[in-house]
Amino acid sequence: MRSRFSIHPFIGFLVVAVLVGAIAGLPARTIVGSVEKGIGDLMASLMILLVLGAMFGKIVAETGAAQRIADVMMQVAGTRHIQWAMAAIGFIIGIPLFYGVGFVLLVPLVFSVCYTYKLPPVFVGLPMLAALSVTHGFLPPHPSPSALVVQFGASMGLTLVYGLIVAIPSIIIAGPLLSRFLKDIQAEPLQAFVARQRPAEELPGTFVSLFTAMLPILMLMVTTLVPFVLPNATGLNKLLAFLGAPSIVLLIALLAAFLFLGLRQGFSPAEITGFCGAAAKDISPVLLIVAGSGALKQVLMESGLSNQVAQQLQDLPLHPLVLGWLIAAIIRVLIGSATVAGLTTAGIILPYLQQSGVDPNLMVLSIGAGSLTFSHVNDSGFWMYKEYFNLSIRDTLRSWTMMETLVSIVGLAGVLLLNLLLH
Repeated sequence: MRSRFSIHPFIGFLVVAVLVGAIAGLPARTIVGSVEKGIGDLMASLMILLVLGAMFGKIVAETGAAQRIADVMMQVAGTRHIQWAMAAIGFIIGIPLFYGVGFVLLVPLVFSVCYTYKLPPVFVGLPMLAALSVTHGFLPPHPSPSALVVQFGASMGLTLVYGLIVAIPSIIIAGPLLSRFLKDIQAEPLQAFVARQRPAEELPGTFVSLFTAMLPILMLMVTTLVPFVLPNATGLNKLLAFLGAPSIVLLIALLAAFLFLGLRQGFSPAEITGFCGAAAKDISPVLLIVAGSGALKQVLMESGLSNQVAQQLQDLPLHPLVLGWLIAAIIRVLIGSATVAGLTTAGIILPYLQQSGVDPNLMVLSIGAGSLTFSHVNDSGFWMYKEYFNLSIRDTLRSWTMMETLVSIVGLAGVLLLNLLLH
């Protein structure tokens, strides 16, 4: 039944936007103009970021840099600290890679480790998946947090710094600590999902792999923190403001990956261009979803409904950050998609955010945390995890769903603590 009546989120956003505009009494021409303006305004500032981020991640994956990072982490940690190694791998590789790509790339690594060392797959894999989930929900350049930063007028650099602070306890609690209680889950992953590893001589070096994968994070952190340390260095800060623009950061990172992970590793320009073309194709569904959310947000603002909702929300005895988390969590439970939940919440909460004076960087993280809560049967990630690990519905709920919910709750707690300390 669900597949028979399912509809693509982009179409769903457009239909809802038109219906909301009509119900609110907007003229037909105004509705059309609002839809087009909402799509144009959001995509003008976001499309470059998302497309470059996808291309960058694709090169990191296809050239073997991700495998090199994973191999090195495994050698350093060994079986005794296997959970922490998997969490670190998920976090480092999850920053440049979109969630679906990271999942498909890294889960076979989990199974290889489990078969080699005779370890429970859920025990080994959950920390890595927790890290992937956190980067997907909290950290730019992933679609939802990036779009929220743009819509709220937040700082990409500060959101990233705050997100890294919140991410660490979320990963630890929902990953290595939770999985220790799930050793009894019997999983028999299919052999078809155990990936063939490339020979070591075909992989890029350790330093170049780590440096290139982490380059966007390093640039954003440096360009954000240096002006606080050296506020009087006017010329330097102007240069850093240019270099710290998210589109410039990812453009530089993409060119670095093209050179160091592509050309220097023996890939031809045509092969690397092919990776970029495939990445653009992969990201197109996400671009449509983000564009649709921009249309709905603009209609909500033009109709005045978002302001009415914001005024009603002010009467609720909840902190604005908790409210943003709760709205995103409810939408996530109802529709399943974390990206759609985060972007839909943005249109509802934006007027309230402007009136409340809450730190927009923290609101991005709060909504991101809410959008991850209680993944269940209407979420594609739930079924990917279940089928890859070959689990029952019950065991999927007590491992995957619990992990996602813990990430969400701990993330909210971290945001509230940061807000207390900073404001």
